Amino acid sequence: MNKLALYCRIGFEKETAAEITEKAAEKGVFGFARVNNDSGYVIFECYQEGEADRLAREIPFNQLIFARQMIVISDLLENLPSTDRITPIIEEYNRLGGLVNLHRTTELFVETADTNEAKELSVFCRKFTVPLRQALKKQGYLAFKEVKKSGLTLHIFFVKPNCCYVGYSYNNNHSPNFMGILRLKFPPQAPSRSTLKLHEAILTFLSPEEERKRMNESMYGVDLGACPGGWTYQLVKRGLFVYAVDHGKMAASLHDTGRIDHCPEDGFKFQPPKRSKIDWLVCDMVEQPIRIAALIAKWLVNEWCRETIFNLKLPMKKRYAEVQNCLQLITNELDKAGFKYHIQAKHLYHDREEITVHISVKK
Repeated sequence: MNKLALYCRIGFEKETAAEITEKAAEKGVFGFARVNNDSGYVIFECYQEGEADRLAREIPFNQLIFARQMIVISDLLENLPSTDRITPIIEEYNRLGGLVNLHRTTELFVETADTNEAKELSVFCRKFTVPLRQALKKQGYLAFKEVKKSGLTLHIFFVKPNCCYVGYSYNNNHSPNFMGILRLKFPPQAPSRSTLKLHEAILTFLSPEEERKRMNESMYGVDLGACPGGWTYQLVKRGLFVYAVDHGKMAASLHDTGRIDHCPEDGFKFQPPKRSKIDWLVCDMVEQPIRIAALIAKWLVNEWCRETIFNLKLPMKKRYAEVQNCLQLITNELDKAGFKYHIQAKHLYHDREEITVHISVKK
């Protein structure tokens, strides 16, 4: 077991490979990433046996920006007989059981890459899950009850109907979602589909308890580049009063709530009312990422807000380097000003050529 599989959005394989290579090196683990463009996944092969399992435990999954899921895998099982794919898979898990306690498993995901070509394969995966789960349970797998703090999830990652990787992930250091994707329904009352990006960000970066405590009717928010109000909708829905900053028109339904003040101003020039204590700044403006990073840093350093979620629209080339430059700019400014802060960044399912960043600060 010296390989990791990392799922990602198609077109972001190189960024995922660069990130896992860097994170592994920080742990003193070296290897190489196998990248197939537009495949929707990356295979990272460690030079030493057992190091993949250590990386799956020690690299905080929530610090990986581009990976949707991180699993330890065996070598590719090829030429699986169509009459019996289950037996070779169980044999592989029995072999792996000598390396890690797979009887502490709680769930089974039979998955494939998130690509158009894999849609037919995903239908097969759904049908195959039931008989495979039954067979695994007969072998004593999937019986462990503890989920959150311990235990593992089994993953079967099909790349073709007769080829799959057999693997697992740690429940306390993975995405709990099938294929690493948090799927959300579009609320018909929302003014635009961009609302799903902020909704996913809140669910990703905040626990339900944190959300209730830090997003409620006693708080104020600012939405820079708000029109037509997709992100404002998510804040108002949680009870915040929002200064919606944009020269464009806001949806009438948001005005009807009585919870917004439309400010027809430039998002780069707007400053919050002096008497208002702004709890949240959100921003989904289409602009050069380094300009957005500088703008966010200014808001945080000036203590105009305490917490922020924003998007960085990425260039076509050197995207990982651009992300690093932007985050470094912000952390440099916060360090210089003497702030304590918590920062997370993720390429969310509802993002496209962008990533979403969450930062909370205190002096």
